[in-house]
Amino acid sequence: MEVIPAIDLLDQKCVRLYQGNYDRSEVFNDNPVEVARNWVEQGATRLHVVDLDGAKQGKPVNLKTIEAIVRAVSVPIQVGGGLRDRTAVAQLIELGVERTILGTVAVERPELVTELCQEFPENIVVGIDARNGKVATKGWLETSEVAATELAQQMARQGATAIIYTDIHRDGTLSGPNLEGLRELAMAVDIPVIASGGVSSLTDLLSLLALESLGVTGAIVGRALYTGDVDLKEAVLAVGNGRWQDVPPDTGWSSFA
Repeated sequence: MEVIPAIDLLDQKCVRLYQGNYDRSEVFNDNPVEVARNWVEQGATRLHVVDLDGAKQGKPVNLKTIEAIVRAVSVPIQVGGGLRDRTAVAQLIELGVERTILGTVAVERPELVTELCQEFPENIVVGIDARNGKVATKGWLETSEVAATELAQQMARQGATAIIYTDIHRDGTLSGPNLEGLRELAMAVDIPVIASGGVSSLTDLLSLLALESLGVTGAIVGRALYTGDVDLKEAVLAVGNGRWQDVPPDTGWSSFA
């Protein structure tokens, strides 16, 4: 299972939100590229980048920063936030982003997801952000009546490469992942599921590892890495990212606390 560090971009800075609340953001570093390099040096095999400004505005905003991150590291990058048309998706793929994450359009324009999956096979991931089991849209500012599990099944049928499942009530809280919700969603689809939200410790990651046989192939970790509650090197070794032997000696800083 992959441990995937999250880099959330707001005003060109690396931040973390609390339960998706833009008014409760905390800046961890002014240089997201430096952050990306650090996580890769510590063993990350993939990075998860979210354009929070883009999610709010409905179009990519931090493209220059995303491009700089892609150029700075050698691991695959997945990006979400404000991707609501073909142009936005194609733009990121052209920059070298491996996976583009669709959220709001999966609810509002599911036919577009089908078209993009056909045009960009292997590049389309659907992010399902749930609040009380219902899908949230528009940067988590609105909650739909669509059930997360039903949307996951629909997106799998339409060709999505994977599902990223985020429990908004757990995100940024260090309260542990929603294992029950993840288990239910993973059992409902036959494509990989990546867990996001609430990871606070190595114990949480090991709990997610127990769901690997159901299709939970990765865990996105944000605040816990930045506060030092989770040491990335230890996490990579524990859950098997597969590149531990390539991790260089300690860089001297494991968090931004």
